[in-house]
Amino acid sequence: MTPIFVKEAAGCRLVDEDGNVYIDYVASWGPLIAGHSHPLVVEAVREAASRGTSYGIPSEMEIRMAEEVVDRVPSIEMVRMVNSGTEATMSALRLARGFTGRKKVIKFNGCYHGHGDCLLVSSGSGIVTFGIPGSPGVPDEVVQHTLSLPYNDLGQVEKVMNEVGEETAAVIVEPVAANMGVVPPKPGFLEGLRRLCDRWGALLIFDEVITGFRLAPGGAQEYFGVLPDLTCLGKIIGGGLPVGAYGGRGEIMKKMAPLGNVYQAGTLSGNPLAMSAGLAMLGILKEEGVYETLEEKTAYLVRGLDQAAKAARVPVVVNHVASFGCGFFSREPVDDFESALKSSTEAYAVFFQEMLKQGVYLAPSQFEAFFVGLAHGKDDLDRTIEAAMQALKRVRENCAF
Repeated sequence: MTPIFVKEAAGCRLVDEDGNVYIDYVASWGPLIAGHSHPLVVEAVREAASRGTSYGIPSEMEIRMAEEVVDRVPSIEMVRMVNSGTEATMSALRLARGFTGRKKVIKFNGCYHGHGDCLLVSSGSGIVTFGIPGSPGVPDEVVQHTLSLPYNDLGQVEKVMNEVGEETAAVIVEPVAANMGVVPPKPGFLEGLRRLCDRWGALLIFDEVITGFRLAPGGAQEYFGVLPDLTCLGKIIGGGLPVGAYGGRGEIMKKMAPLGNVYQAGTLSGNPLAMSAGLAMLGILKEEGVYETLEEKTAYLVRGLDQAAKAARVPVVVNHVASFGCGFFSREPVDDFESALKSSTEAYAVFFQEMLKQGVYLAPSQFEAFFVGLAHGKDDLDRTIEAAMQALKRVRENCAF
C-alpha cells in the first residue's frame, strides 16, 4: 500500500501492515540513530512510565538532560526543554527579538524550521515537496519581517545586512541544510554569518534539530567549529519520543521568564518519558568510536550509490555529511535551493518506488534526507546498493536526461 502503514519496527527494519519488511533509512526522520526499539531505550521508557507519564513540573530527568546538553554542545550554557523542533525555533526567535529589541529575521531559501507562521517563507521539506509557496492561513503581516535569502550566498547576506542590519534580531540557519535534500555549507559560509551577526549585533541561531548529536557529540557547531548564540535541538534527545530544546549563552537565556520577561511555557516540556529515552540514546552515543563507525558506514553506502549510478549511466549527485545525505538526479552540483529544484523529481519518484518494491524504504520526497544508523550492518548496506543498481536501471529506462 502507498503510503505504507507501519505495524512494528526493530533495528533498521520496518514491518508494514501487509507483512512487508523494509530496510529503513528514514529512521523517524533522524532521531533513531541507534535503531528502532533499542533495548536500552525501551527499558528506559518502561521504567520511567512506571513512575508516571507526565508531571507538569520539573523532574530530575529534565535536569540530567540539561546537564548532558550543556556538557556536549559548545555554545550552550543554559537550555530549556520544549515538545518539538517547531516549538524550539519559535521560542528561540521570540527570545532573539526580546533580547535585541528588533523585529527582522533572516532565514534561507529551502531551509525548514518547523511550521511556525513567520518561518513558512521559501521553506523546504513538505512545503517544496507539494509545491506550496507558503501556506494559506499565514497573513502577510506575520511574515513581513522575515527575509529569506539564498543559502550559501554570503555576499547576498552581507548586502541585506548592510541595509537592515540594525533592524535584524537574528539570522537562523540549518548549518547543514537537510530539507531541500542535503546541502552542506560552502567553506566560509557559516563563519561569514558569524562575523556579520557580530558586526550588526544580531543573534546567530543554528537549527540543529537534525544535525544535533548526529554529526558529532556537539553537533554541527563542533563539526564545523562555528559557535552560534542560540541553538535549537530535537530528534535525538528524545530517543524517538516528541521533544525539542533551545539554549545558548546565559545572558540571553536569562531573558526568559521567570528570570526575564520573554514568556514561554509548556505542560509537557521536559516530559519524563522523552527525557528518559533521550538520555538512553545519548548514553549509547558516548560509546567509543560511534561517530567514526557512522561515518564509515555512510561513506561506504555513498560510494556504492555513486558506482551504481555510473554503471546505469544515470546522472546522480550524492551529497552527504557525516551520517546523513541525499541523492539528487542532476548533472550539476547541488549547493543551494535553486540548484536542488533543478533535479528531476520524476526520476526520484521512479527510484523511490523501485527501491520500495525491493524492500528499501527511503524518504518519499527528493527534498529530504536518508539517515544511516548504528543498526545498519554491512549486509544491509550491500543489499541497498544492489537494490539501487536495479532501481537505477528502471530510472534509465523510464526517464529522459
